[in-house]
Amino acid sequence: MKKPILALILLFGLSSLSTATEIALQDHHPDRYVVVKGDTLWGIAGKFLKDPWRWPEIWKMNKPQIKNPHWIYPGDMIVLDMSSGSPELRLVKGIETIKLSPRVRVEPAEASAIPSIPLAAIGPFISKPLVIAEGELEKAPYIIGTEESRVILGAGNSAYVQSIEEGGALNWHIYRPGKALVDPDSNETLGYEAIYLGDAKINRFGAPATINITKSTQEINVGDRLVEMKEEATSAYVPHAPEKMILGRIVSAYGGVAEVGKGSIVTLNKGNRDGLEVGHVLALYRHGRNISPGAHDDISPEIVKLPDERYGLVFVFRVFDKLSYALVMQSERPVQVLDDVRTP
Repeated sequence: MKKPILALILLFGLSSLSTATEIALQDHHPDRYVVVKGDTLWGIAGKFLKDPWRWPEIWKMNKPQIKNPHWIYPGDMIVLDMSSGSPELRLVKGIETIKLSPRVRVEPAEASAIPSIPLAAIGPFISKPLVIAEGELEKAPYIIGTEESRVILGAGNSAYVQSIEEGGALNWHIYRPGKALVDPDSNETLGYEAIYLGDAKINRFGAPATINITKSTQEINVGDRLVEMKEEATSAYVPHAPEKMILGRIVSAYGGVAEVGKGSIVTLNKGNRDGLEVGHVLALYRHGRNISPGAHDDISPEIVKLPDERYGLVFVFRVFDKLSYALVMQSERPVQVLDDVRTP
């Protein structure tokens, strides 16, 4: 929905989050920055701050503003204000329309507001389940046959599905059950991966129904399951640290590999029940190794644990009850499954 706003300099929020340390600005930070298409909240924050997740503090944001930052658009100007003695950010809306007197302009559609992080990296993880409860896929309709007895299906092929009756959804995702995701500390099964294979559209309802496969990312076979396609709005929370200490672990990395890097997707063993929410930024830590300095003369060798080393940051962009997905934003070394994530 479009709504008029005044093209004035706005200062957001009256309340501030408490900080334990002084906010560090970038050595060569700009005094102002004009937002352009393709920017992200994380990227803009990084132009001003050494710690991008502390943006809500320098902007004096309250919780509603952190969770609904759809007021930053291409053409707006971010201004760094040092008049109070500490850094604050101000927003000039639509600099191209500013006159000597207040003027009303029409805000662009919400979809044109800049996102928190690059949407291309997380798109499939926003719109598709990918983490499911035990047995959930067993209730879903499944492929029972293929055209011309094909063994492998892909985009452009047709297939027969057990049963989708008239009035059901037209568009579907295709999945295959994946591995269990187990908490490495408690051994609790947190959920199951659902391997996304592609998309399909109903050609004919019935028992069996006929589908046309419109997209495939992997080979599709008899027995693979269909899940109704639903649109889910992309959240654009401002990057911010949790208000309490979160201690978690990486339990899986997208693609089933043991090591990933910047721009990769990882699954964390913390979710809604632990207080995690979209927009939270967590620090990555590698466990310090236990080493033996060795025996010297008659001194018995002792085992020494090296300190845990912080080496990067992740941004949480989708949260389930017991699990969440995060994008690796910064990393000075390969990110490994079972590494720690903590409140920075």
